[in-house]
Amino acid sequence: MGEFMSEEQKIDDNEAALMQAFAEQAPVEEFSIKKGQFLPEDAAKASKEQIIEALRTVCDPEIMINIYDLGLVYDIRQLENGDVEVDMTLTAPTCPVAGILPEQAADAVAALDGVGVATVNLVWEPAWTPERLSDEAKTMLEML
Repeated sequence: MGEFMSEEQKIDDNEAALMQAFAEQAPVEEFSIKKGQFLPEDAAKASKEQIIEALRTVCDPEIMINIYDLGLVYDIRQLENGDVEVDMTLTAPTCPVAGILPEQAADAVAALDGVGVATVNLVWEPAWTPERLSDEAKTMLEML
């Protein structure tokens, strides 16, 4: 029966199958990634602005907008010992870059002078919404 389908119907069927496969992907569970080493007690600590700039170097590979301006970073906590904890999310639990972006974020923060161990926690609450986009990200998306 498939041999009598039009090319357009075959494409529609292939797209439907692909969308079904994406829908069936198991959502990524919350997890944490740790990178870096403990700082000496007398070491200068990185500023929050430096940490934000480091996070801005990590971009979603599909739309090339950084994770901070996408609103994926929910919280940044600087501890007394120079360690940094970041809570972040993704646009969807089945995001294909679920393992990549949190690791890149941890690497970027841990590479800063004045940061000890960088811990990035992937969280799903609250769920990400487009309202979290920065004005710059909204402008960039409008151009796409």
